[in-house]
Amino acid sequence: MAPVDPHSYTDGAHPVTAHAALAFYLDFSASAIHASALLTLSAPHSGDLLLDTRALAVHSASTATDPAHPIPFALAADADPVLGSALTLTLPPDTTSFLLTFSTSPAASALQWLSPPQTASGLPFVFSQCQSIHARSVFPCHDTPAARITYSLLLNVPARLSAVAAARHVARRDPVPSDHRGACDDALWCAPGRIVEEFQMAQCVPPYLFAFAAGAIGSRDLGPRTRVYAEGGDTLLDDAAREFAGVEDMVKVGESLFGPYEWERFDLLVLPPSFPYGGMENPRMVFLTPTVIKGDAAGAQVVAHELAHSWTGNLITNKTNEDFWLNEGFTTYAERRIVEVVQGEERAALNMGIGWRGLNRMMERFKDNMEFTKLKPKMAGIDPDDVYSEVPYEKGFQFLWRIERQIGRPAFDEFLKKYIATFKFQSIDTETFLEFLKANVPGIENQVDLDVWIEGTGIPPDAMEPDSATYRKICTLAAEFKSGKIPSEDEVADWSGQEWELYLENLSKDVEASQVIALDERYKLSESRDYEVKVAFLQLAIPTGCRCYFNEVEKCLKQVGRMKYLRPLYSSLAKCSEEEKMLAKRIFSEAHEFYHPIARSVAESILSKHG
Repeated sequence: MAPVDPHSYTDGAHPVTAHAALAFYLDFSASAIHASALLTLSAPHSGDLLLDTRALAVHSASTATDPAHPIPFALAADADPVLGSALTLTLPPDTTSFLLTFSTSPAASALQWLSPPQTASGLPFVFSQCQSIHARSVFPCHDTPAARITYSLLLNVPARLSAVAAARHVARRDPVPSDHRGACDDALWCAPGRIVEEFQMAQCVPPYLFAFAAGAIGSRDLGPRTRVYAEGGDTLLDDAAREFAGVEDMVKVGESLFGPYEWERFDLLVLPPSFPYGGMENPRMVFLTPTVIKGDAAGAQVVAHELAHSWTGNLITNKTNEDFWLNEGFTTYAERRIVEVVQGEERAALNMGIGWRGLNRMMERFKDNMEFTKLKPKMAGIDPDDVYSEVPYEKGFQFLWRIERQIGRPAFDEFLKKYIATFKFQSIDTETFLEFLKANVPGIENQVDLDVWIEGTGIPPDAMEPDSATYRKICTLAAEFKSGKIPSEDEVADWSGQEWELYLENLSKDVEASQVIALDERYKLSESRDYEVKVAFLQLAIPTGCRCYFNEVEKCLKQVGRMKYLRPLYSSLAKCSEEEKMLAKRIFSEAHEFYHPIARSVAESILSKHG
């Protein structure tokens, strides 16, 4: 066996899936999908072929011929805790396509099924989140970004619901028996009160970018190729439309910086608050947490990041999760270039400042395992969700910014456009990038220590803290807090959530409870509608023993499932006294059903680690 990815059973000596024709019957009562997948390989193959699965019940495998013939298959009895179970098919000679039927588990790690009481509409809702290695819990696949696929998707849902996907919407129509290819019986597929939503993705994408959602979803147009969708009703849709009104202009800025937008549409779906990330860059249909809707257009920065992925991440993809910085470092750089044009240099510098603080915080988090401070860490046997951090984002950004400073922005812009044009619709590794860099920027290896940046731990000595007048002012005010000085109302009069976030991130963690309380009494940070501000403040308050904020901590952990907030709040509680640990365990026991399976697993891991 020639493994291509430490997080996949895919054998590099064998062809991989090139196209998947998927038919899904969404069974909300069972929190399961009954499905078929007609998979087409990149080349004919005979004998054993391995696919990735996790918690799937595989019912049958057969040739795509007429008549069809059974294909012997075996699902590994013992699931690996990270990889799941290998599905081994024994293919007849020169097989190019084959058909699988299967069902997902209610515990599928990619899926969250929300019951009517958990939704704003009072109707059921389901959504997928396949990054990093969770597509295998939805359908058998070569679940590695090295194996890009095109796909078609039929979603059979109750007619009172609608569905979206990260693909072109073809039709909403009545189901017909020939649709499902054995996903379920004809009577179930064609039952009264069901509808089929049909989608096509003609551009090849890594499996982690497969995405769909179904529920009572409405929409608002934002521009000629942009629309916002949401489940939360007209008020949420109106708020989202205002927050993201400038998205079409952002797309145009992205095109001016990085080349043509290759995905036709850039639509947004605001998901329920249990969504575990700030945003997910699914092509054509970005998924967003409602916490990015802040009422001041600041949420547009998250959208800028997901938009930037349209070039770096979706168009060019990391070959494995060990090369994750190629996705996120490039995208963080591209996001800040977009923000600089749309919102100005000062705003971009604040964004960089928050990132700099986050990178330094990660050095503390990984001080006992500095492997995960490398741009290219060794990750065999490691669940990517367990070590997800700001390192690939911010250290990757710093590396690219270092190259830009060395060769100048005009030259770096030319390099970036050539890089995107050369590798679009491909998945590459770090070594391929370095070869391209050295070939196109001669002598760069003599000017920037590439080995230190890629293989070294920690923050390289030639990384640079950002600088701007606003950034310096905020850092100065934060330093003065240690001696008891709270910023005056005049000093913070023009601050938005981002300034407050940067201020709180720069405060010394060695502060007195009385100082924290005094700061909150003046500015009500614990009650902020901006969760970035609220969580940064609560992180400051918890270690001081300010129990008066435990109600706010509990409300936050029960109302929002975004891991960016769950991880620090649960960690802060778990590191304190027995009382705080017991509080964390009680909150989790009451809230865990609300969390997406990925977030639930992360919170469980934190509580387990700290006893």
